[in-house]
Amino acid sequence: MRVALITLGCDKNTVDSERYLAQLLDHGAEQVLDPADAELIIVNTCGFIDAAKAESIDALVQAGRLKIDGAAQAVVAVGCMVERHKDELVEALPEVDFFLGASEMEQLVPRLYERGLIGDPVTQHPGVRTYAGETPHVRYLKISEGCDHGCAFCAIPLMRGKHRSFSLDEIVREAQLLELQGAREVNLVAQDLAHYGRDRSDGVRLPDLLKALLKETSIPWFRNMYLYSAGITPALLEVIASEPRIVRYLDIPIQHASDSVLERMRRPERRKTIREKVQRFRDVVPELAMRTTCIVGFPGETADDFNQLMEFLEEIQFERVGAFTYSAQEGTRAAAMVDDVPEDLKRERLERLIELQRSITAERYESRIGSTVLALVEHGGDADEPARARLPWQADDIDGITLLDRSATVGNFVEVEVTEVVDDYDFEARVIREIAPVAAVAPVRAGRTLPLASIGSFGR
Repeated sequence: MRVALITLGCDKNTVDSERYLAQLLDHGAEQVLDPADAELIIVNTCGFIDAAKAESIDALVQAGRLKIDGAAQAVVAVGCMVERHKDELVEALPEVDFFLGASEMEQLVPRLYERGLIGDPVTQHPGVRTYAGETPHVRYLKISEGCDHGCAFCAIPLMRGKHRSFSLDEIVREAQLLELQGAREVNLVAQDLAHYGRDRSDGVRLPDLLKALLKETSIPWFRNMYLYSAGITPALLEVIASEPRIVRYLDIPIQHASDSVLERMRRPERRKTIREKVQRFRDVVPELAMRTTCIVGFPGETADDFNQLMEFLEEIQFERVGAFTYSAQEGTRAAAMVDDVPEDLKRERLERLIELQRSITAERYESRIGSTVLALVEHGGDADEPARARLPWQADDIDGITLLDRSATVGNFVEVEVTEVVDDYDFEARVIREIAPVAAVAPVRAGRTLPLASIGSFGR
């Protein structure tokens, strides 16, 4: 069975899709990149905001058309939007063969097997397998599922459930497999990485997990994506500061900087605490780059509230900020509030914030000129475009790129001198030397290897 898997939404969905694909490949499926060539199309949906829902529905409609015009024999919808709106989707999209929500992930392979769309497992120890269409040297590793925070605006707990940490051994084994597949950078993802282990009785926390990953693999870069600053401990900062393979980068969502808005959002910290935490992070971890996210136009946000946010961003000087306008999500506490900030005002505030952050990012990046650092090569360079890479403070897909002055091998590291900021968000750099990867990959310990089918299991 030729399978096309369409992934929408966040990095957590990317990890889920890779696990789906691992199971499918292990049952004899063949991945194809073009849905028009697929006999089975799976759409991993996102239900986070209205625009994401619309994109998911459009993808399902397009996939359904391929049952008429293409090779598709079946279309399956999975993921977050299905979790929240399955009944409506079943009624609205009869062309979709079946729907599985985020909490029903383990049912995908059995349901496909029952329908004869995949066969019995065909391998036990598949070894190295790189997924077509994925970037084998940059991978994502989810360490927990769900969220306990209960922010007023967020529907994630409704889609993903309560926070559940995966076991350290399983995460390490999965990291080892990613290394065997060529991973040079692994991005750790969760709704809140800092919450890792709090629901477990073994006492293992995020610093312990990081140390285990460093010990049991040779992956050069680990990056921490999305941590609430409230959970970042001195022990975690010490590990980041002392271990060069952990990228000095933190993605900490503050969402706002007005205490009244933060309170209505049901956020765990206030302006003063966030300020103190950020300063402490920078004091303990030299050269730390920080990214955050902000929401503008939350119910009740006044001009003064917004100005407080702008002043705070100017004071703190985050390297990057992802900003969004508020939109009500069904079933959340905020959905019961009066959405009293007009849409045009939301857009105006968003544009002002983006423009401010553009200048802050440019200023922060100017200070990096002259630095000598490692960069991970993303494109080797050809006649159409120059080689490009990412510096430690440039996360995959969201923080810009660095243009290199000569060609290099994709997946290798290069030592570069940063020479210029381009268009406020990108860099140019001079390659000093290229660093070839070590021939042998993960130090896979006896009894710790994990078959690909097991990596695909959701029975954690």
